[in-house]
Amino acid sequence: MRTFTDEKLLIATHNKGKLAEIEALLAPFGISVTSAGEMGLPEPEETEDTFIGNARIKAHAACKATGLPALADDSGIEIDGLGGAPGVYTADWAETGNGRDFVMAMTRSWEELEAAKAPFPRTARFCCTFVLAWPDGHDEVFEGFAPGHIVWPMRGLEGHGYDPIFQPEGYDITFGEMDAGLKNNISHRADAFRKLVSVFER
Repeated sequence: MRTFTDEKLLIATHNKGKLAEIEALLAPFGISVTSAGEMGLPEPEETEDTFIGNARIKAHAACKATGLPALADDSGIEIDGLGGAPGVYTADWAETGNGRDFVMAMTRSWEELEAAKAPFPRTARFCCTFVLAWPDGHDEVFEGFAPGHIVWPMRGLEGHGYDPIFQPEGYDITFGEMDAGLKNNISHRADAFRKLVSVFER
């Protein structure tokens, strides 16, 4: 595994919340960060059918545009009873053409599970993939997972996305009912983060 020895890292995101989260993670390592949004970079088209593929597109596009090493992530939920869907199309299932409606996306997920007569428990996992790319074309991949199952009806007003229908393994509440501190410690992104930080340890 290649160790990160640069002083500056580009985060390939236009999401200020995600930028703040990663910036806080890297603060102990003395790495300064900037984002694709702050640098006015366009968002590349995500044409792959895997989380790794789409994260690679974003990381290498940002690298090529700036000459800086870049970190990108791609994430979503895979539901076993739907053959792994929505997967990389997690956000697309919520797209209305006028913003995102995750209640609609969660309802669709449950209705399709019912139509498929999927057995209980209706297992699923949240997935997060980080790709750290360097200007010479090298990259490192870090995958994180949060296993659990789909429940209905929706429960909880915390979190975002599909959180109100996802009950993580070992807990009797959904991500939507969970305190943010606990969720952020057991989430798919936390799992990927723990693997990612090994690259920055000098």
